[in-house]
Parts: sequence; C-alpha cells; structure tokens
Amino acid sequence: MNEELSRLEAVELREVWTDEAQDFTPWLAKAENLRILGETLNMELELEAQEVDVGDFRADILCKTDNDSWVLIENQLEETNHKHLGQILTYAAGLDAKTVIWIAKKFRDEHRAALDRLNETTDDEFRYFGVEIKLWQIGDSARAPQFHIICGPNNWSKDMHSTDWSKDMHSTVGKDISGSKLRQRKYWSIFHDYMKEKGSHIVLPGPKAKHYLEIRIGTADTPIRAWVYKNECIGVTLNIGHKNARTFFNLLMKQRDEIENLIGEPLEWEEKPNQKDSRITLRKENTDPTNETDWRNQHEWLASKVELFHEIFKPRIDKLKNANYQPEDVNIE
Repeated sequence: MNEELSRLEAVELREVWTDEAQDFTPWLAKAENLRILGETLNMELELEAQEVDVGDFRADILCKTDNDSWVLIENQLEETNHKHLGQILTYAAGLDAKTVIWIAKKFRDEHRAALDRLNETTDDEFRYFGVEIKLWQIGDSARAPQFHIICGPNNWSKDMHSTDWSKDMHSTVGKDISGSKLRQRKYWSIFHDYMKEKGSHIVLPGPKAKHYLEIRIGTADTPIRAWVYKNECIGVTLNIGHKNARTFFNLLMKQRDEIENLIGEPLEWEEKPNQKDSRITLRKENTDPTNETDWRNQHEWLASKVELFHEIFKPRIDKLKNANYQPEDVNIE
C-alpha cells in the first residue's frame, strides 16, 4: 500500500516567540522544555531563576545541574553576535557558573570557534555549549522545537557517545576507576533499567560511579537519595539543604506520626544544624549491594521506597517552599 508522506517544514522562530525576554525565556524556563534541552545535552537542568541580576546586567536563565553546579543559559532568536559572547563570559564569571549554554537561531563560525577555544583552554570543570534552536511543522500540525548541538567540550562528546552504561565502564569516564566504582555504576544502570521496565513516573539521572543516585523534588537543595553502603545495607534519604533547612526539618517533625504511618515503618530523623543537610532516612539492614544475585530484590525495594518518599515528601516540601517560611516561624528550642 502506498501512503503519501508529508514534508517537514521549518518555521520562523519569531512566528512563535516575538520577543526573547518576554516570550522565549519564559517558554524555555518551563520544566518540560528544560527537560528537552537537558536530554539533548545529557544533563539534568533544574530552574533556579530567570532574569538574574549580574551587576548592571541581567542573565536570561540560571539552573543547577545534577552535580549541584550552576548552569547559565543565554538566549538569542537571531544569529550569534559579539555582544552575546561578551555577555556569557561576564555572566558566567559573575554567577560562578561552571556550565554555559548559548542558544541561538544560527551560530557564526567565529563564535563556534570561540567556544571551542574556551573548552580547550579552561579546566575540565568548565563547559561551554553552543546550541541552535529550530522549529518544525508538518502540514497544519503543532510546531515542534528541536535543539541542535553545534559544539561542546571534548570529554562531554566522548561521554555522550557511550550510551550503553553496562559496557566498557572505563571508557565512559575517560579514565580507569576502581572495581567498587564500576560496580556502583553497574548497580545504578540496572536500577535505571528496572525503573523504566516497571513504568515508574520518577525521572532518574544517568547512572554514575557513586554510592548514591539523587532524585530531584522541587529544587536542587531537597533531593531524595537512593544509596548503598558497603556490603551492609541500602536506603532512601530525604536531604534537606534549603536555606531554611532547620525550619523545614522541624515542620516535618510535627508531622512525624502521620508521615511514618504513610511510610508504614519508623524513619531515622537526623537534624544536623552545624552541617549542610538534615536527613530523614529509611534503611534496609542486612542487605549486601555487592551481591549481584540479590540486586533484583534490592532494586524492587528501592523503587517502591523512592516512589513512596516522592509521593509523601514532594507536596510537603513544595508547600513549605511556596509559603516562604523563615526560621523564626518555628519554635525550635
């Protein structure tokens, strides 16, 4: 059977976003659109602020990524120019951003070369990306955005092309790492696959050679962590590192009975006023994360508890942050 195919047609950006600051920046700042950009660049992007003051200037978007470092995003709906190149360097320095994403309709060769040079000459912790934004339409269908990567750091490019986390663990990070780190990456890679298999709604970051996997709820300072500890136990923890962490912890403590009834078992409540995070933890003792034959059982337990923590704590944390609580709101004596 012959079926007539439609043509994919390019759409002028200004037909959808008339103004960069008023239209495109608010659109990009939405979680679902940052997720599209993040998937393109193989990183998690979580919005922190729009139109951020940097001296007498204003940066378009400031995010945090999965390693808690700052990400600056600067937008153009036209071809790149020297003005914006100067802006991203100024804003990155003023905001201490380790990652810069410059989005434009089209990149001039000299600006691409400038980003390549920055990636070659700066420390590995700094990353500069050039990304072109396109819009497409088929017939009368809705317009669809596409991010096209023009340039990025070399170590990122190598990592992007290593998509099978269970193969050749050494090559994914560009250096040799210990057997325990390889096992951790494999552990989280298989957990990642398990969550997809069960159709979980939880969005996980890519697996890494760490003893924990961090799941964002709300903003970067209140993540849920699934973790493993040596050959002894596994667990799930809510980390509270917000500027009002002590307040938040005590407000949640007031709901302790209700929360533990929903969880179905007691939790460990650790207030650490002299440290960065307070913690609420559920652990599974006498569990050996080095025993691969038991991983399916461990992943099943972790998945159920991560989803439970997300269901119970996310609306509570969101409510506290939206209420803009201050430490004096709670009697913590």
